[in-house]
Amino acid sequence: MTLVKVRLAAMMFLEYFIWGAWYVTVGTWLGQTQHFSGTQIGLVAGTTAVGAIVSPFLAGWVADRFFATQYVLAALHGVGAVLLYMASQRSSFTAIYWLVLAYACAYMPTLALTNSLAFRQMRDPKSEFGPIRVLGTAGWIVAGLIVGGLKLEATAIPLQLAAACSLVLALYALTLPHTPPIREAGKFEISKLLPTEAVGLLRERSFAVFVLASFLICIPLQFYYAFTNLFLNEIGIHNAAGKMTGGQMSELFCMLLIPWFFRRLGVKYMLIAGMAAWALRYVLFAYGNGGAALWMLYGGILLHGICYDFFFVTGQIYVDRKAPLASRAAAQGMLTLITYGAGMLLGSWLSGQVVDHYATYAADGSSTHAWKPIWLISAGLSATILLFFFFAFSDRETLETERHL
Repeated sequence: MTLVKVRLAAMMFLEYFIWGAWYVTVGTWLGQTQHFSGTQIGLVAGTTAVGAIVSPFLAGWVADRFFATQYVLAALHGVGAVLLYMASQRSSFTAIYWLVLAYACAYMPTLALTNSLAFRQMRDPKSEFGPIRVLGTAGWIVAGLIVGGLKLEATAIPLQLAAACSLVLALYALTLPHTPPIREAGKFEISKLLPTEAVGLLRERSFAVFVLASFLICIPLQFYYAFTNLFLNEIGIHNAAGKMTGGQMSELFCMLLIPWFFRRLGVKYMLIAGMAAWALRYVLFAYGNGGAALWMLYGGILLHGICYDFFFVTGQIYVDRKAPLASRAAAQGMLTLITYGAGMLLGSWLSGQVVDHYATYAADGSSTHAWKPIWLISAGLSATILLFFFFAFSDRETLETERHL
């Protein structure tokens, strides 16, 4: 691996270390220490969805036309470090929510910007990007092992750790290869931010069904992202954050299996397998415990590779195949907006409402939850969406075409 690739891999490691350090355990800190309600926890978890909707377009527009990408990254991570540290020092919901929301609007654009910077420095992104991007998953895993191993999950220290790492990445970004704007600065127009050229793809019934199912499945998905760590800590699972990194480890393994399964299952049944894994995961959580049924919890965590790779990665490949060459980036942006943005945002609110419905609060403000019905509701939602997709989606392209993906 050349020096430039090593530098890009280090960028990816820091980028996802930051996210993994605070996002997985923030619900535990808010629930067990700050005594926030499920709705409030869901809203804080949903700040990243708002960031996914609003800011990537603005940051991408600025990086494409006005400033070098490395400088935009440095500025966003520098601002983010301050905002996240300030949030760690607050105790009221209003202050924490608005600070984390502002932070999410600064951080979420950097996911696309790090990819963009890396692609610009590669000769053959198809073969070079994977080994570099995998360091991002490694960063998420290391963050979880540190936070869980040091028993920091119910404290504000994960936010402070992420803030410190964000400051490091802000400084490090200034040393990254120069990546200047690729377009001339022009007048700001809303039409340039929205992927309008991709909307025409929705006229095709199968593509519209896929997009609708992708939006809907992100609603029960947020139950996992917002509340799994709180659930595991509440039922007494030691080093829950560390154990949850098993999901990212399985993600790496399943990524290698995608080409093999693609040739045998095709797009439709790859997507169905991903949705079925989400439903099964929630059933395992519903009936698992810290005793004899501990294996169910491990099983639910390890299903993350199928849950994520078979649905989201397969979906991205499907969009890339369906969209015309000139519209592929816009189509991927539209999918991200609908799933990580609108779907996750609605899921954040709904999951909080369900968790609150099954909460019991003590006089000191602490709470416990009836987790079995919570997970069964999310399993039922996942299964319902799976059935809708199974009967409504039809991909008539031949297996021979899929073999060439």
